[in-house]
Amino acid sequence: MTEQAIFDVAIIGAGTMGMAAGAFLAQQKVKTVLIDAFDPPHSHGSHHGDTRLIRHAYGEGRQYVTLVKRAQQLWEELEQQTGYKIFEKTGVIGLGPKDSPFLEETIASAQKHDLSLELLTGWEINARWPGFSVPEHFIGCFEAESGVIYSENAIQAYKETALAHGAQLVPNTAVQHIDLSDEKGVKITTELTTFYAKKVIVTAGAWAAKLLPDLDLPIQPTRKAVAWFEAPSELYDAANFPAFFVEDQHKKFYGFPILNGRGVKIGRSDGGQPIDPDLQTQNFGLYETDESDLREGLERYLHQANGKLEQGKTCLYTLSSDHDFIVDVHPEDSRVLFACGFSGHGFKFGSVMGEALSQLAITGESELDISIFALSRFGLKPQSPNLENKYPKKV
Repeated sequence: MTEQAIFDVAIIGAGTMGMAAGAFLAQQKVKTVLIDAFDPPHSHGSHHGDTRLIRHAYGEGRQYVTLVKRAQQLWEELEQQTGYKIFEKTGVIGLGPKDSPFLEETIASAQKHDLSLELLTGWEINARWPGFSVPEHFIGCFEAESGVIYSENAIQAYKETALAHGAQLVPNTAVQHIDLSDEKGVKITTELTTFYAKKVIVTAGAWAAKLLPDLDLPIQPTRKAVAWFEAPSELYDAANFPAFFVEDQHKKFYGFPILNGRGVKIGRSDGGQPIDPDLQTQNFGLYETDESDLREGLERYLHQANGKLEQGKTCLYTLSSDHDFIVDVHPEDSRVLFACGFSGHGFKFGSVMGEALSQLAITGESELDISIFALSRFGLKPQSPNLENKYPKKV
């Protein structure tokens, strides 16, 4: 087994958050290595499938709004710097009964942060966008300035940025063990190579709990299905139709207009099957509900888009027990940082989480308030013996 020189920072998991963190670190001349079990961008985690929503008025909690606004700024900067198409301003509309707690919080977050949010009745929604078929008792919360992030473009753009500034990427290499007791630094063992680093950032998504077993992370990898369906472009093209989410009491859906000639994309934000991430494959159709649940959403809310199945895929949500993110420093060794449990609504924050993690790695603290994501909120204690931290915070 070969050994590498000691890096300032090693990032385990070069997906959404990890690749962004690597780019921020490399641009600041921090000696960085990114290690991934696959070759990002790839289809084994949570970032594939072309597109993700970005919303600013945030039903998951008004405490997220400052972060998502910063994320939006960083995505647009990445687009300008790299030339990749990252953001598409399609507008996003939230749909549901007027007493939906999620929509109530969406409205409250817009009011608190002075965001532009247009409230519409069910009749007004169907009249403005004939592709919708929502019940009359529904309301809509429309954000014209929100839209879509091209997820795989974003990962590729951060990847090229990181490499251009001297970061080392080690793809198709699974980490087997993280050892915090070696005198050389944090020891990272793979099948063929041992890496040492002064700091480690674990952004391994569904694999985080396996890599940090002592933390007993309250996360559950969950298999999710998403699909594209043939639909009339005059109704559902991005020029005429917004991205959307539905917060009904029965099932919760999200979707996208036709982009780049592909059909209407739809997925469920609830449901799914708990899974060991090592067993996840692209097996859309394994369950009858993979397609039938999505067609149910189309039939209820976009019945004219319920056409031929063009393509189906699966991905992983890593659900925390409270569906809020987990971003923190190891409680017994400040050389180890981790970010996980993004619960299906984290991609839009990838840029700002990368910035925050890079700041934590360099100075030991972030300019952004991420205290709400601390692991301590769960009242858990590490299962490993106490580790003496002999290393300063700065890289």
